[in-house]
Amino acid sequence: MARMFRVLGFFTLVIGLMAFAGKMVEMALLFFLQTAFFVILGYMKFTERTYILLFWGYMIVTFTGFSYWTIFEMGLPL
Repeated sequence: MARMFRVLGFFTLVIGLMAFAGKMVEMALLFFLQTAFFVILGYMKFTERTYILLFWGYMIVTFTGFSYWTIFEMGLPL
């Protein structure tokens, strides 16, 4: 399971680099922070249950933030 967090770190790094190349600096920085988070977690020796709980917590925070941003910050087209 720890290897999957390193894989997530790799993919967030790739997305961050593409965002940086596209001059989307804020998005790139967000993904670089996620990369550091995932790589650090990938090298810690947690149990399988802990990794699953961390991933679920990450998903809840991410989807809540994304939903808030798309509804309240971007506004709904009327």
